[in-house]
Amino acid sequence: MDRANSGAPLLSLDAVVIDTETTGLDPRYARVIELAGLRLSAGKPVADGSFRQLLRPAGQSIPAETTRVHGIDDAMVADAPLFADVWPGFRAFLGQAVVIGHTVGFDLAVLKRECDLAGLPWIRPRTLDTRLLAQIAAPELAGYTLEHLAAWLGVGTADRHSALGDATTTARVFLALVPRLRDHGIRTIAEAERACLALTAVLDDQARSGWIDAVEAPARADAEGTLKRFDSYAYRHRNRDIMRVPAVFVEPGISIHDALARLASERISAVYVGPHAVSGGVKAAEAGIVTERDLLRAIARFGAAALDLPVGQIASRPLAAVPADAFVYRAIGRMNRLKTRHLGVVDEAGDVIGALSARDLLHLRAGEAISLGEEIDDAADAHALAVAWAKLPRVAESLMAEGLPGRDIAEVISRELGALTGQAAVIAERIMWQRGEGEPPCGYAMIVLGSAGRGESLLAMDQDNAVIFERGEPDGEEDRWFAGLGTHVADILHEAGVPYCRGGVMAKNAPWRGSVATWRNRIDHWIMRANPEDLLSVDIFFDLRAVHGDGSLAVAIRQAAFAAAEGQAAFAKLLVEDVSIPSSLKLFGGIRTKGGRIDLKAAGLFGIVAAARAMAIRHHVLARSTPARLAGVKALVDVSEADLDALVAAQGVFVDLILAQQIEDIAHGTPPSNKVAVKRLSVRDRDRLRVALGAVTNIDELTRDLLFRD
Repeated sequence: MDRANSGAPLLSLDAVVIDTETTGLDPRYARVIELAGLRLSAGKPVADGSFRQLLRPAGQSIPAETTRVHGIDDAMVADAPLFADVWPGFRAFLGQAVVIGHTVGFDLAVLKRECDLAGLPWIRPRTLDTRLLAQIAAPELAGYTLEHLAAWLGVGTADRHSALGDATTTARVFLALVPRLRDHGIRTIAEAERACLALTAVLDDQARSGWIDAVEAPARADAEGTLKRFDSYAYRHRNRDIMRVPAVFVEPGISIHDALARLASERISAVYVGPHAVSGGVKAAEAGIVTERDLLRAIARFGAAALDLPVGQIASRPLAAVPADAFVYRAIGRMNRLKTRHLGVVDEAGDVIGALSARDLLHLRAGEAISLGEEIDDAADAHALAVAWAKLPRVAESLMAEGLPGRDIAEVISRELGALTGQAAVIAERIMWQRGEGEPPCGYAMIVLGSAGRGESLLAMDQDNAVIFERGEPDGEEDRWFAGLGTHVADILHEAGVPYCRGGVMAKNAPWRGSVATWRNRIDHWIMRANPEDLLSVDIFFDLRAVHGDGSLAVAIRQAAFAAAEGQAAFAKLLVEDVSIPSSLKLFGGIRTKGGRIDLKAAGLFGIVAAARAMAIRHHVLARSTPARLAGVKALVDVSEADLDALVAAQGVFVDLILAQQIEDIAHGTPPSNKVAVKRLSVRDRDRLRVALGAVTNIDELTRDLLFRD
């Protein structure tokens, strides 16, 4: 694990679990006589990933009382190497991984002393202590010895009081602690460090015993100094901006000779093969592709006779594709992973609407962060998803360092949250099939709602998802299958680092899954409701976006929802009935805070989002993002453009400031939220914030006016 990645989840940590056996318990005098380590990769023990070595304590005998504990005597270490000969190899074994130990402060102290005696440099690794973590997870336990914890957690001990045996037991204890820590809101290494630092009484006792601090306060690395800079073009532009339109399709029955002629005449390097020679209406799953290289290989294999073969015979299927609305970095990552030079570009319904080639992307490179998307798409389980998801805060920080606006970064976060949800559905399908529950009983779409659908997610997120399936009644056979799918998806996302939705907006819950007919009935019922409390969370449904399965189902239902609500001013008004904007500016321009922070979601961001959504529903503006919705309303309704422009600008300011604070909080082990520390803001940002807070003071009046205006 990169030492700077404080947001890495404990679930998928790259770490080395260590233990030492020594000549005594006083770190001022004890010598190391056995050193061991066990490697964890992505939160799992590595086969053959262990290190064990006996050491000879030069000039010192092993006391009989310590031999009775660990069984190591002078004869056993007489021919063993000295610490100085072993340490360089062990240091290389540790690498940049987090070091985990049980009462690891003692191990650090004796290792540092050995380095000092040998004249070797000491570099303190980043560490976690299972003794401290256990006290956080279960403060009521009577004891925190390794035996106590193994018994409490139900894990077996291995060769107790040998260094490798204790390291193995410690690893088992750590992995068993991870879900219990998650229940306490501790998911990342920085959050664990912060929680451990609160155990001051334990840390003080250890310090008085001469131990090194078991955990250090996380420090935020300067983005300009520690993060690789990369071309941010790929994070600012979408595939639709650079794709070739239309994608050139040919019938599968045309000859290779005719396909070559088409390549030459169109000056392209590939043609797409579909059931109809058209540029749209063909699903990626039904399409194939034939490239220049494919044609040349066919000629090399069959000679001149190849020219008469049907092109469908050599086409590669299914067509690898990327969504038109996805960012360009997604296309780069997919080409790299699949080792291909061509991709189809599809719309929401899955129809091929354009083409991308390596030539189009040649000048675009974004370094290591490109792999984020493809790692999500390639993940086989929750652990692998967590490994990929852990990169997100670093990517966000890198993009911010590149000067990208918060709104653009939020779109990247949203796209990857959608991809994470989609891949969770893929994994969930596999789990259900392996358990004998069969394949999906009918076509379906997994959808994300709320900020993920709008492209406005930040780093403090939870789940908002739902399922639309082709047919089936509530609590019928199909519904029960998709309930199981939704449960697996929710559990996988929670384990990977996206917590359960506190409001219950998840496909595992009956109100958030249903057939096309069920959803249409729900929409009709929503429009007829008379109380805002009857419409809790309904508004975010209008932000829906498909992330897996048959996207056309989601498109149809979203269009039906907007069509049903068009012109229904009373319904739109109910959606914002309980939205209120607190007064956040003091009489002379000061900013009201609580504990030095201001909750910018409550202070204005939520109100802007809700108002823009309600206006869009009322006036049939199908755009998803808040700025696009406000622009759509402005184009349709006679309104003061300055008022709506001020709301767009205010939303941008709120997103910028919240995201910057979240990145900083994650690095320091503070759970990200929407609360911004005003004192950390520059003079310029404070001025921007005052203007933004001023812009939302009349949002209630403006919204009500626009909801009833034609």
